[in-house]
Amino acid sequence: MENELHEECGVFGVFNVEDAANITYYGLHTLQHRGQEGCGIVAADGNNFSNHKGEGLVTEIFNEKNLVSLPGRCAIGHVRYSTSGGGGIKNVQPFVFRHHTGTFALAHNGNLVNSRELSKYLEDRGSLFQSTSDSEILAHLIKKEKDEDARLYNIISALNMIEGAFAFLILTANRLYVARDKYGLRPVSIGKLNGGFVVSSETSALDTVGATFVCDVNPGEIITLSNAGITSTDYSKFKHNYLCAMEYIYFSRPDSDLEGCNVHAFRKESGKLLFEESPADADIVIGVPDSSLSAAIGYAEASGYPYELGLVKNKYIGRTFIQPSQTMREKGVRMKLSAVRSIVNGKRVVLIDDSLVRGTTSKRIVSLLKEAGARQVHVRIASPPITNPCFYGVDTSTYDELMSAHKNVEQVCELIDADSLAFLSQKALFRAGNRTELCLACFNGKYPTALYHSLTEANKDGKF
Repeated sequence: MENELHEECGVFGVFNVEDAANITYYGLHTLQHRGQEGCGIVAADGNNFSNHKGEGLVTEIFNEKNLVSLPGRCAIGHVRYSTSGGGGIKNVQPFVFRHHTGTFALAHNGNLVNSRELSKYLEDRGSLFQSTSDSEILAHLIKKEKDEDARLYNIISALNMIEGAFAFLILTANRLYVARDKYGLRPVSIGKLNGGFVVSSETSALDTVGATFVCDVNPGEIITLSNAGITSTDYSKFKHNYLCAMEYIYFSRPDSDLEGCNVHAFRKESGKLLFEESPADADIVIGVPDSSLSAAIGYAEASGYPYELGLVKNKYIGRTFIQPSQTMREKGVRMKLSAVRSIVNGKRVVLIDDSLVRGTTSKRIVSLLKEAGARQVHVRIASPPITNPCFYGVDTSTYDELMSAHKNVEQVCELIDADSLAFLSQKALFRAGNRTELCLACFNGKYPTALYHSLTEANKDGKF
């Protein structure tokens, strides 16, 4: 739906495994939920780099013919939504950079908060940019060296100039570098496959291609994959595990493990805690498909109310579904979700959703359930109110589009026409994942990184 949250992207890489591009294709397909606007693969066969990318879904962009044109035992891939820098084919990754010291390719998940300052710094020194994506900045910051050992130190130097959220993959002729931001905002994991290695934004993609999980990349760490094996280097001694809470709440697949915690288990536990904090008198519990179902199961278990399939999702409404008129736009939610009348009719319903951003979708779903005969609809949100924009790669970039930024719970409840409304507490998120650190900036305005003047000014103007 038009009001869903979108994460910027997902990355996948293969080192020293036969048919690397094909494996990357299946990995990207598993990560498709992280980006549906564009995708690309770069493969390396020694010093020869080949690439294919386009705007659309993985199955639309890749086929047997163009995958054959990507030979080599190493590859990196990317799926994206556009946030900073905007969309367009020029911003579809991975990017390839050809230089007399050697070709390399780069892919990035996240967002850099000092991109404007760094772009000006680089342009003043003669750099020319192929795209408007902040991901390209790292490539220009890396000093070009033929020697791979010198290249590692140049990557370290470049990483210490950038600020924000990132998981970077850098593919050279004979190495794959994997770097994670020092705050730990974006996840990235490594697995073993057929004597080589696989890298992914989520562990579910490792499972898809048959890889065995090895480790998560730590905050402030660079993992180097080479023919010698796997080596670790710290590029920063400042380290925190401020993993984005929305990775657990919404973005990641339920079959993924993030830093040792399964996403489904986290969501189910958050549902139990949601009942503990905000019980409701009801007959049944239902969830909004798909990312809210685990929390709904948890709420139902804790409450003793039966969990029912009260909403059904039409999985065949794609991202390009056209709504040519206002009437059709208003019916858009009905095209994607249907209420099961025989289940909800005459019932007091607890409706579990993972988050509430702009509020319009929640209002439509409540209306849908009441039109299907629900006596009451008690909305319970398995996350705190989103009151602040995200600058780290999530498309909630201005205060104006966040309902809870300028309305209290009672006002939001009235606007979405619910019989009651409650949100999960921030404390419960730490309990659900048994964690001591998380990034909750969109809930409490406490940003882990510095925020730059140009960024906050753009937000005030509604331009970011």
